[in-house]
Amino acid sequence: MADRKFVTHMNRPILLVVLGPTAVGKTTLAIRLAQHFHTHVVSADSRQVFRELEIGTAKPSLDELALVPHHLINTRSIAEDYDAGSYAKDVREVLNDLFRDKERVVLCGGSGLYVQALIEGFDQMPEVPAAIRASISEEYGQRGLAWLQEEVQRADPAYYDVVDSKNPQRLMRALEVIRQTGQPFSNFRRKEIVPLPWEVIKIGLTIDREELYRRIDQRMDRMIDQGLFEEARQLFAQRHLPSLQTVGYQEIFGFLEGHYDREEAIRLLKRNSRNYAKRQLTWFRKDKSIHWFSPDDWSGILAQCTPSMTVS
Repeated sequence: MADRKFVTHMNRPILLVVLGPTAVGKTTLAIRLAQHFHTHVVSADSRQVFRELEIGTAKPSLDELALVPHHLINTRSIAEDYDAGSYAKDVREVLNDLFRDKERVVLCGGSGLYVQALIEGFDQMPEVPAAIRASISEEYGQRGLAWLQEEVQRADPAYYDVVDSKNPQRLMRALEVIRQTGQPFSNFRRKEIVPLPWEVIKIGLTIDREELYRRIDQRMDRMIDQGLFEEARQLFAQRHLPSLQTVGYQEIFGFLEGHYDREEAIRLLKRNSRNYAKRQLTWFRKDKSIHWFSPDDWSGILAQCTPSMTVS
């Protein structure tokens, strides 16, 4: 399954990037790699950074967190503005510090945009006043996703053609910049490339789609048993914050608003989580530098993470 092309890395430190769809087994592999190489795990998850989002983000358990040091988990509040550019700055600081005495560091997560921001660069966006951000968030809460899609498509069709149109956070971010500057959001998407001082090896995890969907459904059942509905209820008053425009919470907010019953909310949670996994796979499959493995192929993964001095 894997591309067995190994390259020389000389004495440069190596960033091992573990990618893949939700519920595929990234956390387990990342911890195992970190233990094997006596190093740390850095999160590349756009929601696990928020302290208040516990159950619905499938954060590593306390037992898992105790196995190896983890970074960029529970470092922000949902009330704070946080995006891929902010993440790229934060993660570079963490990695620069870790690589002072680590030959390898493991980066783990399913947020492809965040990984891209780190590796390929990020865009410097204009500052947006809190009043504009609050106004758009309120309008979205009142008028829904279709309105948000129409606004962005009308104002910036070029960006709308490439954005995940079902991701309200990205659409709201674009609309904020459009309203603040009077220019299309796409005008600011130029990517400020900052060369990385480390080698990057990307490990993608993949399993049979039916098995993946079974795991997603099982994970959602566990989350519900752990109190996902109660967690969402505690966040209900803040439901229009950009950080809460995400699968795992929006479906329950709809139930709490009386739009459908609990059974339908659970159906939507599972369906939307499966759809999210599809979008993740579509994103990652475009990246030809990812080496794909079954989560159980430890020997193949380890060989890829320990490149030889020759190309074969």
